[in-house]
Amino acid sequence: MINAVPLEWVLTVSAALFCIGLFGALSRRNMVGILMGVELMLNSVNINLVAFWRYLEPRFITGQTFALFVITVAAAEAAVGLAMIIAIYRNWATVNADDVDSMKG
Repeated sequence: MINAVPLEWVLTVSAALFCIGLFGALSRRNMVGILMGVELMLNSVNINLVAFWRYLEPRFITGQTFALFVITVAAAEAAVGLAMIIAIYRNWATVNADDVDSMKG
């Protein structure tokens, strides 16, 4: 760990990535853009998990295990989210989140 990147730098990059994802999820009207913002936030969580694993307890694989679990959840979330977007597009012919304001099709 002599030539390693300091933990603070990694956490700063992760926080910046999380903020970009949060801004993207909150400011977009397109549902695909919202989904991409959520994916960015999940990737920043993975960076945090792996960074804390590397700097605090590199003997155990807990950080990698949690990161793999988050990747699995993100893949399932993307598949379900895209399926919902396709279903909404078929009913309303739009992917704009503001236009879809009721449960009726």
